[in-house]
Amino acid sequence: MSWIPFKIGQPKKQIVPKTVERDFEREYGKLQQLEEQTKKLQKDMKKSTDADLAMSKAAVKISSDLLSNPLCEQDAAFLGVVTAFDTAMRRMDSFNQEKVNQIQKTVIEPLKNGCGAVWAAVSRRFGSVFPSLNMAVKRREQTLQEYRRLQAKVEKYEEKERSGPGLAKLHQAREELRPVRADFEAKNQQLLQEMPKFYSSRSDYFTPSFEALLRAQVVFYSEMRSIFGDLTAQIGRAALSDELRERENEGRLGELRALSIVGDD
Repeated sequence: MSWIPFKIGQPKKQIVPKTVERDFEREYGKLQQLEEQTKKLQKDMKKSTDADLAMSKAAVKISSDLLSNPLCEQDAAFLGVVTAFDTAMRRMDSFNQEKVNQIQKTVIEPLKNGCGAVWAAVSRRFGSVFPSLNMAVKRREQTLQEYRRLQAKVEKYEEKERSGPGLAKLHQAREELRPVRADFEAKNQQLLQEMPKFYSSRSDYFTPSFEALLRAQVVFYSEMRSIFGDLTAQIGRAALSDELRERENEGRLGELRALSIVGDD
């Protein structure tokens, strides 16, 4: 006789209707997908803000290095341009830090995973509800396994001869089954009612965060327009087209090549 371990202790009676089990799997599957998407979004937002900070810090480093260039000591006009550039980069870095702090507070922190309270309530940190949700599902599964075990036990005694000792064991098995069945049905019903509510609440939670993200970006780029507008005015030179800039650079490079120290051997 072949041994099928997962059949041991399984009741013959279908204790959870297939339609109910399908509904549960569908709703829980949607929340599992939402959890993965939330984790990915939080991670991507963190990468984005880290890259933003690295960009503005690098710009400040470049302007600082230019200020220490000996050419600034020799050319007052160049010093003025570099000083204006350095001021602009430091202003940009300051506003960028403010933007990142705002995004951290209004988007990244609310998405973080952490230790949550009751999963059914949308907590301050959206990701914190998922561990509690998964634990509730795990407890439901554990109760279901116990329910199946006790139901199989009841069925076993029901199939035996209804003698005095047999009836006593059947009665005891039914008494053991009753609270476990009630516990499972309560857990199952609560999850089936609250999982769709939680899933449908996601837009209510995410919308304010991403409105704050957009506002932070709008404020930042408005400030950048002002900063670089001021920088353009301080430079006081009309922008060259790519063609004119290339022609000008080639002319100066030609002058350098004409020097004897860089001439061909």
